[in-house]
Amino acid sequence: MSAALDRPGALVLAATPLGDPRDASPRLRELIATADVVAAEDTRRFKTLAAMLGVRYEGTVVSHYDAVEADRMPGLLDAVRSGATVLVVTDAGMPAISDPGYRLVAAAAAEDLPVTCVPGPSAVTTALVLSGLPCERFCFEGFAPRKPGERRRWLSALVSEPRATVFFESPRRTADLLAEAVAVLGADRRAAVCRELTKRYEEVRRGTLGELAAWASEEEVRGEVTVVLAGAAPPEAPPIESLIPAVRERMADGERLKDAVNAVAAATGVSKRDLYNATLAAG
Repeated sequence: MSAALDRPGALVLAATPLGDPRDASPRLRELIATADVVAAEDTRRFKTLAAMLGVRYEGTVVSHYDAVEADRMPGLLDAVRSGATVLVVTDAGMPAISDPGYRLVAAAAAEDLPVTCVPGPSAVTTALVLSGLPCERFCFEGFAPRKPGERRRWLSALVSEPRATVFFESPRRTADLLAEAVAVLGADRRAAVCRELTKRYEEVRRGTLGELAAWASEEEVRGEVTVVLAGAAPPEAPPIESLIPAVRERMADGERLKDAVNAVAAATGVSKRDLYNATLAAG
């Protein structure tokens, strides 16, 4: 058991299944049955999940979605202070990941109240590993902007992003987003569109943005969508020989050969050693 649960009163954020109830962890089942208070993004969906898991809950169930998060916070913190276990769950996946939760965690942490997490399903990591794209480094962008102008500016900021980028999108806007991504990022940038993860009609489409945009324009995209965009390829270094004039120009201004080589190499990403040797060989 978590150290945070060894003492009375704790705020517990727990991941819920994305679609398949069999992904629920034993700890989630235990907490549903024993929590004094359950703060659920949608109380009806929580009750449906509990029924599917065959778990009986006896704690108080309250709604905890964006519009009521601020109003709910004082009561939930009071419950933790009084020694209650408060379980926070969203409709699917991990709380606070584009869902309510982080403000409550920040407030509890500011008072040094016990906070812990029951890990589990996440659409972000699930989409990453299914994408087939390099994902040792990635960034999560939440939901893509809805307005075309904001979306284009957002995509423009990803032109040179070297990490894989994960974001959520509405199925109704997926085709428009992919078409605009082609215009901003180019048709050859690789990506994956993942929908209905872990559910009966799970589908992962992999390919270039051009291929994915064509697919989305021809078929109706349905279900919950997570997109993974490949990181930008590093720019190709220029030929070593083409940089020798820049080195000589800096030397003509009074810099030592070594300093001039270091400066030009740092600016262009070439090997300092190769540029140094090439400059010497050129005479």
